[in-house]
Amino acid sequence: MRKKREDYVFGLDIGTRSIVGTLGYRVGTDRFVVVAQVSIEHKTRAVIDGQIHDIPTVTKTIAEVKARLESTIGETLTDVSIAAAGRVLKTKTIYVEYEMPKETRVTKEHMYSLDNIAVEKAYEEVREEGDHKDKRFYCVGYSPVKYYLNGYPMEMIEQHVASSIGVEMITTFLPDEVVEGLYSAVEDAGLRVVSLTLEPIAAINLAIPDRFRLLNIALIDVGAGTSDISIVKDGSIIAFGMIPLAGDEITEAIAKKYLVDFETAEQIKKATAKNKVSSFKNIMGESYRLTSEEVGETIDEAIETIVDQVAGKVRELNGGKSVSAVFVVGGGGKMPGFTAKMAEKLELPENRVAIRGAEVLQQIDFSATGIKKDSTLVTPIGICMEYYEQKSNFIHVRVNDERVKIYDNGKATLLDACIHAGFSQESLFPSRGAGFTYTVNGERREAKGRTGEAAEVRLNGKETNLNEWIKDGDEIFIRPATKGEDASLILGRIAEFKKELSYTLFGRQVLCPKRAEVNGELRSAECQIHDGDEVVVHDFYSVAQLLEFMGMEQEERVLVNGEEVDARTKLKMGAKVERLPEEEPEPKPVENVLSGLSDLIPPSGQDPLLAPVRPLPAWANDLPISNPAVRPFQAAPIPSAPKVPPVQTASFIRERSIEVNVNGKKVELLSKPNHMFVDVFDVYPFDLTKAGGNRMVCRVNGMEVRDFTTPVHENDEIDLYWEK
Repeated sequence: MRKKREDYVFGLDIGTRSIVGTLGYRVGTDRFVVVAQVSIEHKTRAVIDGQIHDIPTVTKTIAEVKARLESTIGETLTDVSIAAAGRVLKTKTIYVEYEMPKETRVTKEHMYSLDNIAVEKAYEEVREEGDHKDKRFYCVGYSPVKYYLNGYPMEMIEQHVASSIGVEMITTFLPDEVVEGLYSAVEDAGLRVVSLTLEPIAAINLAIPDRFRLLNIALIDVGAGTSDISIVKDGSIIAFGMIPLAGDEITEAIAKKYLVDFETAEQIKKATAKNKVSSFKNIMGESYRLTSEEVGETIDEAIETIVDQVAGKVRELNGGKSVSAVFVVGGGGKMPGFTAKMAEKLELPENRVAIRGAEVLQQIDFSATGIKKDSTLVTPIGICMEYYEQKSNFIHVRVNDERVKIYDNGKATLLDACIHAGFSQESLFPSRGAGFTYTVNGERREAKGRTGEAAEVRLNGKETNLNEWIKDGDEIFIRPATKGEDASLILGRIAEFKKELSYTLFGRQVLCPKRAEVNGELRSAECQIHDGDEVVVHDFYSVAQLLEFMGMEQEERVLVNGEEVDARTKLKMGAKVERLPEEEPEPKPVENVLSGLSDLIPPSGQDPLLAPVRPLPAWANDLPISNPAVRPFQAAPIPSAPKVPPVQTASFIRERSIEVNVNGKKVELLSKPNHMFVDVFDVYPFDLTKAGGNRMVCRVNGMEVRDFTTPVHENDEIDLYWEK
């Protein structure tokens, strides 16, 4: 049994025709030892053009590859590195620049942040393309083309002092369903993905080391389902591409020509590549014995089609020009005539298009036996080598069931994960609704919108905050923060309007709401205020306006504070309004009264007592005289005092402001019927847009606040700060 090691790297190349598992370890910084390799072909077409179609079948094959390798080393394998094919690859070359607050020495952290900004910008551009708006993409790889220091191109900017840094970045994306299919198949086989790359990236990093990248070289990995293309120039990878034509097209051409099934056609193709004779029977029972030359004539047209499209893609990716040389890897490139036709299409000498195998594996040692160094090993071993590029640099977490890859600097937080998952700053922190401005008596004021609800964040099922540190494999749930309601204001809630005016009217105390005009028109307390409105609140009534408000008849002149005035006079607060006193009627002259008594005197010589009773004149009816000829005295009814209308007040909302203590400082909350904790943010300077510590502490009278709608009252003690 082999001596156990803890540094084995397990790489899986999940191809269209087979799954290749490679196991090894690195020696020093530049050599890799292959301990074991297992290759199992698919029995069905479970993978087509590099994309998994039958996940259960692929899972079963992966499990078998894993079991064989485990039996070889006597250890259980748990982690694996994988690569995705570029069947529906999307690439973006992007440039971004970052301005430093001041001249700063550039660190790896700065470079990572810059790279991350470029990847996010590229992701947004991919999403904005017309046919991708409803799709989700996953970044499977990115490569800096060139860095810039203060606007000048630099090969390496780390440790330089800069006021600005920039990067030109080539990024690669695959649809989420492609990546999820890979992860599902691997995880169902009991493995955890520790690194994910793109197949052309894995191939080029092994086949064309950095020292050769000054040259303009294309690497073509011809597999079974796809032909992946990478191009280097001026020291960097400048492009990735893919053509969905490869070895399977050749196999299908053989199957159609000789009426055989796909498996038989695949065997004929392999025999032809090895220059061997093929013997087989077709579905009609006919026997064939064909030389490689005879089969070559059949597949020539298929090879021509593949080469034509691959060469065209190479020119497209290289700016419309041919390259200086082409390296070919993968089984499909071994077909007779492939490299010669490629040289012809790219107008290169035949010796400038070559299959690369053992030549690029000089730094690879094999402790396992029976493994031939050829072009089919480049991608499988390259996948293993990519582990060292990503090891300790990235962690994988799930955010709302979406897989996210994050640079692991030892300080990755929930906030980093959410941003990588596509959540914007606005969705992570509550924001106010739209506000507006207006004026009151010429003074400019602002009506603020309501504050939204904070985001709900859970880490592995437990409620936490966005500053919590995360680790590989964490499960994160986030319910985005909300935007508050837009500002709304009615006239009755303006402070000046709330104060009532008190007058004494005809002996009664009355309270009157203030009169207010909005944009020149008199409005009631329920009037809605809008952006730009001009409000004028009057602190007086005229006499006429007061009488009209009280529903009383107008009087042209009255007494105000003892002085006679007309109805247009303005009444200050507390004014006393009285009616003018009524004038008393003048008394009738005495002679007129006596002349009326002449009728009551009897004729001369007659005894007044014996004279017959004469009726009283009409004017004496009200005299208190008891006489049979006189109707009984009835007192005139005393007129009742005039009714004074009851005191009237305006129908407006009664609200009040309160004072609370925030962090020991008295703060007055705005007037409203009921006050909540969230109202504190309207008047207390506290920045919710960025975290100032690990946790935001919110307490009312020593009790933790779980809901921003918690009621607050007069003189409550409130704690509000970031806990470091």
